[in-house]
Amino acid sequence: MNAPDRPTHLVPEVRQRDVPAALIAALKSRFGSNCSTALAVREQHGRDESAFVTIPPPAAVVFAESTQDVADAVKLAGEYDVPVIPFAVGSSLEGHLLAVEGGISIDVNRMNRVLSVNAEDLTVTVQPGVTRKQLNEFIKDTGLFFPIDPGADASLGGMAATRASGTNAVRYGTMRENVLALELVTASGEVIRTGTRAKKSSAGYDLTRLIVGSEGTLGVITEVTLRIYPIPEAISAAICSFPSIEAAVRSVIEIIQLGVPIARVELIDANTVRMVNAHSKLGLREEPMLLMEFHGSPEGVKEQARTVQEIAAEHGGQAFEWATTPEERTRLWTARHNAYFAAIQSRPGCRAISTDTCVPISRLADCLLDSVREADASGLPYFLVGHVGDGNFHFGYLLDPNDPKEREVAERLNHQLVARALRLGGTCTGEHGVGLHKMGFLLDEAGDGAVEMMRTIKRALDPKNIMNPGKIFTV
Repeated sequence: MNAPDRPTHLVPEVRQRDVPAALIAALKSRFGSNCSTALAVREQHGRDESAFVTIPPPAAVVFAESTQDVADAVKLAGEYDVPVIPFAVGSSLEGHLLAVEGGISIDVNRMNRVLSVNAEDLTVTVQPGVTRKQLNEFIKDTGLFFPIDPGADASLGGMAATRASGTNAVRYGTMRENVLALELVTASGEVIRTGTRAKKSSAGYDLTRLIVGSEGTLGVITEVTLRIYPIPEAISAAICSFPSIEAAVRSVIEIIQLGVPIARVELIDANTVRMVNAHSKLGLREEPMLLMEFHGSPEGVKEQARTVQEIAAEHGGQAFEWATTPEERTRLWTARHNAYFAAIQSRPGCRAISTDTCVPISRLADCLLDSVREADASGLPYFLVGHVGDGNFHFGYLLDPNDPKEREVAERLNHQLVARALRLGGTCTGEHGVGLHKMGFLLDEAGDGAVEMMRTIKRALDPKNIMNPGKIFTV
């Protein structure tokens, strides 16, 4: 593999750029109390949910309240060749928010307004600090909802920047399919717009898709226009326990290959069920489990559920538990969304190195089962969850951040898993993005030529390399 010899939980060796006192003075003059150099504030903006723990924080934090604020901050940083790192909720798992070359953080949490709702066209435009839960609360009275659900209550700007997806992707797609247009501040401080509210366009290069997934390396997103959907007439959720992970996965493969329009299907292994039970005070059977959700008409939902139950029974699935009220469904999905935090709390003081491979659905069992055997043999505690309806799953290896041997084991497991996924026609990251942790894996997946093309785009649009440098690839 082309992944670097240095453990991938370490930052590539780069130079921390100087942040001149003149820039800090200019930022304070322009933004007043909305520019902070307090250590506590900088440290808050210098970490995320990744396993990276020793990177210095940014030199200053600018709290932007408008697109003009972002543009002015970027222009000032550009005058001094100082990096700019966008920041919102801070839920990244791959080190996207870390100031690996120093610089300033631009916090967009105060840019949190829903700008327009066009119910007739099924579109909505928001500022980047709006979170997915905030949006759904705002539009619930219209009978519409935004389905992309990565688990964390992430900001929609951050979700666009990392091309996030989550539990509903098997039916509704990812951010790639659901972002129609963007407003962006470029490295020069210029404000540009990409895309329109129309459902399709053949006008020039697809700049919207270029920015979605660029992880802040090409600009700072300041507006997002999204597709929204009618709330289904009927929604039903269910859990089902299985005698083995293989039985659960074989059921999912058959469900997808038969074309059942299931909205969500999530795998949780027995380790994770135990952690969730302890964290959320539940009494779920401590066996591999599928969590499923069905959307549609009342009769359509019943037919989908009946078909899935029959398939699951053929593979040993049992103990179906149905949830049709919003309260019951929320209880089940809250347990799933809390799996990461349940795992972290199961080993106080630990950090998680999270994997994010995605493979063609036909190869899911091969990839997943071999990876489970490796993880079990390692002796390292872990949790396993997966959006298995689209072939995406996550191991979280729970390690003592002060134990180099545990880090080495976790990174070895991660390398083996990614290599396996790539051999099977998959990807090193289904939804978390590359960030810092997967830079070597991107070379393995895309090849030197494709990554060099990415660098060429980066150099053209950001010649001073100030937009979130040191992420995705080195320049």
